[in-house]
Amino acid sequence: MVDALFGVLSFLVPLGMVLIVPVVLLGGLWWHFRGIKKTKEWAAQVGWTYVGSDPSLVSRWRGQPFGIGSGRQATRVVTGTYQGRQAVSFAYRYTTGSGKNRSTTTYHVSALHLPAYLPNLELTPEGLGARLAKVFGAQDIQFESEDFNRAWRVAAPDPRFAHDVLNPRLMERLLRPDAQGLALRIEGQDVLCWSLGSPNLHGLARRLDVMSAIVEAVPRFVWQDHGYDPLNR
Repeated sequence: MVDALFGVLSFLVPLGMVLIVPVVLLGGLWWHFRGIKKTKEWAAQVGWTYVGSDPSLVSRWRGQPFGIGSGRQATRVVTGTYQGRQAVSFAYRYTTGSGKNRSTTTYHVSALHLPAYLPNLELTPEGLGARLAKVFGAQDIQFESEDFNRAWRVAAPDPRFAHDVLNPRLMERLLRPDAQGLALRIEGQDVLCWSLGSPNLHGLARRLDVMSAIVEAVPRFVWQDHGYDPLNR
């Protein structure tokens, strides 16, 4: 009886694997094309343009979450304007490890284009990762607001630039619920925002509002120092 049972199992287990693998693959394809369909529908509704994939976005920025892993891709790319500024939203995906330890990570990345290049300024939510980073010497610029210091870790090569941009009004704005959990960075000629997971386009306006607040907080003299005058645009 036992031998017969093992014989049946030895037949059913491989058969089950043969049946499960195609189902999993088909399910993944269905989910992929469903995401593309919903992205196209969203773009048509708001007047944006569906681009699909854009390899240039993979190497456009240097800071996190870019530059990690292999097989990097920028897909479900949509572009448009928000409050008069060029914007882009996409799924950024990369792979780490190999074999059984192979895993794929996906981020929702969005960017607002700036009229001039600015120094780097990164704001990431305080949490266990940020606390561990500071233990190992990561930068965390402090401000007058203790509530802000508890909520955000701020890093910038030029601390003066960070203080110029992060005025009391912007710090208050970044403490509102719609900014919680976002990671933000001024890099080159863009303001970036990224969060773990597939794109949530219905929440895109929320993050673009937060990013726009950062752009609006840049003082005129800072823009002028970098070759742009907002009053002469």
